[in-house]
Amino acid sequence: MAPIPVKPGKYKIHAHIIGPTSLLTATEYAVKHGAPVITDRLNPLPIEQEWVIDAAEQEVPGSPYVIHLAYHPAAGLVVHEDKLYVNSVPRAEWTKFTFERVIGGLKILGADNGLALRAGHRGAQITLVKPQPEFQETWTLEYLGPIPAEEE
Repeated sequence: MAPIPVKPGKYKIHAHIIGPTSLLTATEYAVKHGAPVITDRLNPLPIEQEWVIDAAEQEVPGSPYVIHLAYHPAAGLVVHEDKLYVNSVPRAEWTKFTFERVIGGLKILGADNGLALRAGHRGAQITLVKPQPEFQETWTLEYLGPIPAEEE
């Protein structure tokens, strides 16, 4: 399928896994490549679960996007060994993503390799896999508003 445009802004990214609502969540501890990104229940504090999706370079329909923590703009999503991390590395090193419409939501794909984000179960680190028609690779973007002013 063809990539679809996404409105740049602040989002909660919901996983489609069995059980209560689960959101893309940055963990608090860092390892070699950054802090692992998992799915977790809704937290009362949004600092680990609200993300900014922005055009990687320029806003052109279907162009890649980067994703970073809304309350820590220097911390972007990166992929190492097909696992998802958040890390404060230069923006040029952040992984670029595209989005494709699927039944029930969206697939989030690595722009360079076409691998899909997969939420195995709540608490598991997000992995990137060859896309399959499975609900664990389906996501819903909840738009919360424009990119915060200090970002622009």
